[in-house]
Amino acid sequence: MATFVCQQCKQSLQLDPSLEDITHSAHDMIAASLPKYSHSDTTLSSTEKFARLNVSPSLKSAIQQHSRTASSSTSKTASLGSHLPAESFIFLQDSVVGSLPSVQTPKKSIPNPMNLASGKRSVSAKSIASPKGQTVSSPKSPTFASSSPAIPSSESQTKKVIAEPPPPPRAPPHKLSSALRLFTLLSSRTELDHPLCAECTHVLLDQLQKQLEETKKERDGYIAFERDIKRQKEAIAAQGSDAEEKAKKRIEQLKIEESKAIEELRAAEQEKNELEAELADLQKEEKGLEEEESEFWTSYSASQLETSNLKDTLTSLEHQYATLSLELSKLSRTNVHNDAFCIGHDGVFGTINGLRLGKVPGVVVEWSEINAAWGMTLLLLSTIARKVGFTFENYKLIPMGSFSKIERTTGDKAVYELYGSGDIHLARILHNRRFDMAMVAFLDCLRQLMEYAKSQDPRVEFPQQVSKDKIGEASIKYQFGQDDSWTRALRHVLLALKLLLKWATNG
Repeated sequence: MATFVCQQCKQSLQLDPSLEDITHSAHDMIAASLPKYSHSDTTLSSTEKFARLNVSPSLKSAIQQHSRTASSSTSKTASLGSHLPAESFIFLQDSVVGSLPSVQTPKKSIPNPMNLASGKRSVSAKSIASPKGQTVSSPKSPTFASSSPAIPSSESQTKKVIAEPPPPPRAPPHKLSSALRLFTLLSSRTELDHPLCAECTHVLLDQLQKQLEETKKERDGYIAFERDIKRQKEAIAAQGSDAEEKAKKRIEQLKIEESKAIEELRAAEQEKNELEAELADLQKEEKGLEEEESEFWTSYSASQLETSNLKDTLTSLEHQYATLSLELSKLSRTNVHNDAFCIGHDGVFGTINGLRLGKVPGVVVEWSEINAAWGMTLLLLSTIARKVGFTFENYKLIPMGSFSKIERTTGDKAVYELYGSGDIHLARILHNRRFDMAMVAFLDCLRQLMEYAKSQDPRVEFPQQVSKDKIGEASIKYQFGQDDSWTRALRHVLLALKLLLKWATNG
């Protein structure tokens, strides 16, 4: 049993009777209409030839889809017949073909192969598909399958199949040989292997028909373009020399424009070079500016940090200044002299820093306390005079605590002790006389300071006036006097000193 397969979808084929009775003259006519033999085409496989076929991708994809469908059905059948012996395909000689029995084939017509051999590629005559389950031939040269024992072949893979339907009748050997030579000729002269099944042939014919229509449209376009060119040439020839002169002038004008354009191009190129040089200089300058900017920001950051530190220091100093100002204001309102020389009274006694000054009957006041009080009183008078910048006339105050003195600066320059004693003897009587002179001198100094204060500030008023040894109506002398009068005079002295202290400390 022998049959052909489609070289694209690998379907089994049954030859049309018209191909069995082909004559030598028809064979030669077909061979003459085919393209010349190409050695490079004979060395290409069917896959390569199919890839080089000048058809649209849609046609190729359709053929490949059909081939995969047929191959899948064939492979399923082949899996059932894995127990069959391996098969291979060989070319049969005429003597072998002649010994094959003849078979009856159905009468079916196919298109003339000469009508399919147009353009750069040609296809074989359409074949009718045979029942499934037949073997597949080699893609290059079409052959038919043999039921003889398998012979190894390096150009094909063996496929094992199971023939489900009964085998078709075989054609006579000479007819198979004639069809085989025709398919071999078509395969060697074209880029597509033969034979092809009806479906593949229809797909290929449809695509070739579309290509033919597109080619005709393209040809009509070229013809119209050629007609327009001829018409333009005839119009130019009809215009004669005027058109030629105009063309020459136009050419000269275009040359002049070309030269101007070339000059402008050169000027533009020169300007471009200058701009590139200027750009390079600007980039260099920009780089320098960036470095300067980096240095500036570094110094700026440092200065900002220093400014921040200075601000913090300034804020701290301002807080310190505010605190110290508040403390100064508080201290300025504080009169240290009032704390150092606290003048008050204790009953009928005037006191300075708690020391009583004077004597009254029934109250014992020690002379040590009176002398200490006189020392503080003399120190206060000296402090007020020094604070207001006043200098006493004829006297110099010498504060020495309980043993203070007053020195006369004119005349005999005597020194009077401003402290007393309770002893009764002749020497003490003389000493008390000097004590009285010291108290009179003290009262004179007090008078001078009171007059100075009034001259500086008329608003200052003193309740008791000083006249010689008296302040008010009381004498300051202790000897041969009364204790009550002396104590009252001392109280007036302390009051006058308190007023002077207030005036001096308030400005």
